[in-house]
Parts: sequence; C-alpha cells; structure tokens
Amino acid sequence: MHVISNECIVCGACQPECPVDAIHEGTNKYRIDDKCIDCGACVEVCPVDAISMKEE
Repeated sequence: MHVISNECIVCGACQPECPVDAIHEGTNKYRIDDKCIDCGACVEVCPVDAISMKEE
C-alpha cells in the first residue's frame, strides 16, 4: 500500500489519478485508504514526492 507523508501540499494532483478512488482529502494532507492497489499512478503525478510505499 502507498502512504502520503506530511510533505503533502494538498494540491489534489494525485486524487483523480487513482483508479480505485482510494485517495481522499484529509485535514492537512491527502490520505490513502485500504482500497489502494499499488498501481503507482499517484506517485508519478505528485509534485513534491510525498507518496511512497508503506514500510512494513
């Protein structure tokens, strides 16, 4: 699963790229829920590299 760090600038570029609607606006940053399928589309469009794979 991917996660969004505190580096998120809440620009919204990632949300429309998610094919399963797993990205939602939070209080201070966007968040990714359990529907994430790890396709990586959101990672490619993030202008501040705030999205990465969750470390297990």
